[in-house]
Amino acid sequence: MSETTAPVTAASAPAGVVAESATARGRRARIALRGLQVLLALFYAIPSALPKLIAHPSAAESFEKLGWGSAGMYTIGALELAGAVALLIPVLQSVAAMALSALMVGAFVVQVAVFDGQYAATPLILIVPLALIAWARRGHNADLLRRRA
Repeated sequence: MSETTAPVTAASAPAGVVAESATARGRRARIALRGLQVLLALFYAIPSALPKLIAHPSAAESFEKLGWGSAGMYTIGALELAGAVALLIPVLQSVAAMALSALMVGAFVVQVAVFDGQYAATPLILIVPLALIAWARRGHNADLLRRRA
């Protein structure tokens, strides 16, 4: 007579026993979230902040059209680079994601108001993973507040 055993799940596990599948799923979710953070950090640092910080002609032209000049361009570039770095620092991840989301709201408004909405979808698309990171890493906000006190 062969005996089959059902896999242990969170619903069928005895009290006090952690289901293996839930642990593995949680680990995969943490790895995926970390990968998303690294990907976004790379995006904000290289194709977004770098052209502004080196005054690439395309970035300079856009900021001149806005009337913000080089000061505005360098400021936005520095904010994007700071956000990219902060996305990789555990205690700052949630705050960085919220700050970059706010920056993306501003980018959306500028795209619609000044540039006729040609690339308005890009900041909106970026807000989605940033909101996910801000929510998933929200526990770090308490750590940040404790360090402040």
